[in-house]
Amino acid sequence: MLLREVEYVRPSSLDEALRLLAADDGARPLAGGQTLLNVMKARAAAPDVLVDLNAIEELKGIDLAPNGTLTIGAMTTYTELLEAAETKARPILGEVAATIADVQVRNRGTIGGNVCSNDPTNHLPPLMVALGAEMVIAGADAERTVKAEDFFLGVYLTAAGPGEVLTKIRIPAGRSDGFAAVTIGADGTCIVNAAASLNGEARVAIGCVAAVPVLIRPGGRDADAVRDAVRGADLDPPSDVHASGEYRRHLAEVVAARAIEQASARS
Repeated sequence: MLLREVEYVRPSSLDEALRLLAADDGARPLAGGQTLLNVMKARAAAPDVLVDLNAIEELKGIDLAPNGTLTIGAMTTYTELLEAAETKARPILGEVAATIADVQVRNRGTIGGNVCSNDPTNHLPPLMVALGAEMVIAGADAERTVKAEDFFLGVYLTAAGPGEVLTKIRIPAGRSDGFAAVTIGADGTCIVNAAASLNGEARVAIGCVAAVPVLIRPGGRDADAVRDAVRGADLDPPSDVHASGEYRRHLAEVVAARAIEQASARS
């Protein structure tokens, strides 16, 4: 289906983008477009103005601080994430980016677009939660920082509200991470996924079982402790053509255990 007529603007600075977004209630930021354009074609969204962020250099790039903290611009593509030398400091980022869809999508899709769309089946929201990431959001009047576990509010809903733009993501130092998923086909949509981190406290975030990633802090750092914690979380995942809610609950234990085992192997 063809797109309906829409105004298109391409600002060259963040300030200009924020002014454009604030000027029209029907304006929406456009990142890689891998989700938004398809939603528009399906007539599930109908913005009046698309504010293309691709020319804004301050939203791009990856910086590695001396203390190991990674700062990733929201307009960084999946391909840039998996190829950047800086990302080697947190290898799980590139490993997960490499499993997203196909080459064409990875070349256009952005880390900011992925987390801001907050499709419950996306790879990056549970990973950001497990890694303890911080999301930096700019608005017309101020900039604020939100923890990843507080950033995701509902299906396609995040703390980045109307007129705001996610500018960058900060990820603390660490290497003891894991990620596991059961997907529809080799590069398909996740049925259930889980990310784990053992840098400091044990953190496991499970995706595809609720509207937002479910963060679990298991009492131990092994697979059995994680399985117990997942069972104790009283998950109530949805059923669809790909899996029943009961099967998703079972998969949540399986992928969470796999993720923590991978993280433990890197400790």
